Amino acid sequence: MHARDHAREVGTVRTGLALTGVLCLAELVGGWLTNSLALMSDAAHMLTDMAALGLALFALRLTTLPASERKTFGYYRAEILAALVNGIVLCVVVVFIAAEAWRRLHDPPAVRALGMVVLALLGLAVNAVVALLLRRHRTASLNLRGAYLHVLSDLLGSVGAAVAGIVILTTGWTVADAVASAVIGVLICIGAWELVREAVDVLMEAVPSHIDLDRLRRALEAVPGTEEVHDLHVWSLTTGRCALSAHAVVRAVDHHDGSDDRILADMADLCARDFQIEHVTIQIEHQSRRAAEPDH
Repeated sequence: MHARDHAREVGTVRTGLALTGVLCLAELVGGWLTNSLALMSDAAHMLTDMAALGLALFALRLTTLPASERKTFGYYRAEILAALVNGIVLCVVVVFIAAEAWRRLHDPPAVRALGMVVLALLGLAVNAVVALLLRRHRTASLNLRGAYLHVLSDLLGSVGAAVAGIVILTTGWTVADAVASAVIGVLICIGAWELVREAVDVLMEAVPSHIDLDRLRRALEAVPGTEEVHDLHVWSLTTGRCALSAHAVVRAVDHHDGSDDRILADMADLCARDFQIEHVTIQIEHQSRRAAEPDH
């Protein structure tokens, strides 16, 4: 996993927030003046983008706070909560877009297509810049990926609005505005669902997707001196930060020769090197207590 540059992430989100705010205002006014649902739905989505970027920025700030006696893992999960909220907001936006698109499919209003195209192309340019800024950080955290998905779906929305405007200009088919909005809604929904699913996985302490638990267990049991590994748990604190707890049954030898410490060190090195797990807690046992564990 790549090391994170926190200061650059904060700067990128700030820039994206400023550019998105300017464009959101322009599309809200332009959508109202041109009577374009595609533009207004894109502008409404940009409002959620601003909230998403603001929330992402707030979460980034929280993660720098030190751990305390009450928050022993610090505030890493703030990024996951921000991603979950962003995903849910995206889903709500889709519902409103779908409802209005359905109404306009049955009663399409007049649309000022030329202004719609101009503003959509402006939106496309701004969204492209913000998306490129966020793209390099999208794998750094689920929080930043949520912000990136907001902006990316807006970029696609701007494309849809521009295409719809061109269709209306050339053919007079005003239903294209509602169709473009529906397509935008579907694209938003796909990204939002994946974001919510991954955020819930982290909050439910599911095994991270890059970890093969059986392979990890076999690797730990292959450490010299180890007989069995059980009660193995791996979870994500936040994106890129994983934790592990386990019980390891080791051969009963002279406890003063340091073999337990060596096995623990070897296991910790293995977890960090081969599985990118740096927070490791392993309980050494010389007689298996598997039968006494409540989940067996």
